[in-house]
Amino acid sequence: MAESLVLYYVEERICEITLNRADKKNALNPELVNQLKKAIQQANDDERVKVIILKANGDCFSAGADLAYLQQLQQNTFEDNLVDSENLKALFTAINYSDKTVIAQVEGHAIAGGCGLATVCDLVFAVPEAKFGYTEVKLGFVPAIVACFLMQKTSLTIAKKLLLTGELFSAEEALQYNLITYVTKSDEINQTVRNFALDLCNNSSVNSLQKTKKLINEIAYNNLNANLNYAVKLNAEVRQSDDFNKGITAFLNKQKIKW
Repeated sequence: MAESLVLYYVEERICEITLNRADKKNALNPELVNQLKKAIQQANDDERVKVIILKANGDCFSAGADLAYLQQLQQNTFEDNLVDSENLKALFTAINYSDKTVIAQVEGHAIAGGCGLATVCDLVFAVPEAKFGYTEVKLGFVPAIVACFLMQKTSLTIAKKLLLTGELFSAEEALQYNLITYVTKSDEINQTVRNFALDLCNNSSVNSLQKTKKLINEIAYNNLNANLNYAVKLNAEVRQSDDFNKGITAFLNKQKIKW
């Protein structure tokens, strides 16, 4: 039996959901996205759980899209890409609207869709060595879905800089941009995140945490559904473009892309 791509573990009212595809740098593909969605929903329904920690095995939080998945996207129809984009939207909204407080523990690079995963979490701890980046434009993609969440975390100026350049940035820069909450030393992050989650569990009302998160989401994301529907359609449209095929082909062949 194949090893699960996502691990689920509960102790002391804390649920650890761990990306378990270290050999592929925890790259996203439909199977991983679906397993992660199911794990988030399981934690939502699990009465033992008060706080969720999202983390990853290996030296990379998530490198973005899987290579085989990128190849498949080149063959997809517009309708296929709509379904695929809806799937990613469902994952991001499941995390964002989870009844439980979701903490990302980023101990390696978080790139493209992996950066999106961190972005939609309520709180983010990262090691100083971690690199972040919304690199989609470099490959002919559009960071459509994550942009709907990013725009509520940082300024318009910073969002344009990050999304239009696709440049990588450090954990310290991510902290300055309001994209993460804390930078924590690699030899301390496990215990620090655990202690933080325990403090929430022991010193905050579960009902108050849920209602406060709902309040924040209602105020910050009152147009989110309409924005996401637009983003899903845009994602599907861009994947039919010549630039998308050119970018993915060059990337898969390890060629420099000449735009």
